[in-house]
Amino acid sequence: MDKITKPQEKSDMPKRGKKYIEAGEKMDRLKKYTFKEALELSIDNSYVKFDASVDVSVRLGVDPRHADQMVRGTVSLPHGIGKPVRVIVFAEGEKEKEALEAGADFAGSEDLSEKIQKGWLEFDKAVATPDMMGIVGKLGRILGPRGMMPNAKLGTVTFDVAKTVTELKAGKIDFKVDKAGIIHSSIGRVSFGVEKLLENAAFFLDTILKLKPSSSKGTYLKSIAISTSIGPGIKVDPVYVRDLLR
Repeated sequence: MDKITKPQEKSDMPKRGKKYIEAGEKMDRLKKYTFKEALELSIDNSYVKFDASVDVSVRLGVDPRHADQMVRGTVSLPHGIGKPVRVIVFAEGEKEKEALEAGADFAGSEDLSEKIQKGWLEFDKAVATPDMMGIVGKLGRILGPRGMMPNAKLGTVTFDVAKTVTELKAGKIDFKVDKAGIIHSSIGRVSFGVEKLLENAAFFLDTILKLKPSSSKGTYLKSIAISTSIGPGIKVDPVYVRDLLR
């Protein structure tokens, strides 16, 4: 009888490159570091040839299924995120002119809407004056899933377009807790250095703390991890947040 060979099962685990594995071996995966230690390790072990993004992931003690525990907001990082931000503005007349003078990449109304409906998406953020929401609403299926829909709660539906464009261009970011209760965000680039990244991290985490829902019970900041583009995550002990904010 021929020997029956059981087919080899494919692993669900993603394959890691040699440089990723080497970077991971330089850190204790069980240890929880201070913010400064984690950032130093991330920068020293960044192996990509470009100026890698430095990202933070924060697991919160909230249940996003409940509306009163949905954590979302905006924050202007003091040093930006090191990435050019392309901003469009839905506005007419003086507000359109004001937006362009403030640095908006594109501004318009029906013409801008038609351009997007035809597949043009060469922008990162969208702003709209309140009177333009009738036009913008038609783009919900396109902009909504991409997180680009103007939103009054995030300050991107406003008549103060000049200020909003300036802030977005300078590095104002928006964030939202995902279904797993985690907030992910960039806090800069490897080239920023530790001190600037620490300042950005402080502003970001201070904002998250201020947004703690009153209905959230128990530990709010459950875990924090720092990582660079394609690099391994480094655990940070949440107890060090107080030291960081000082």
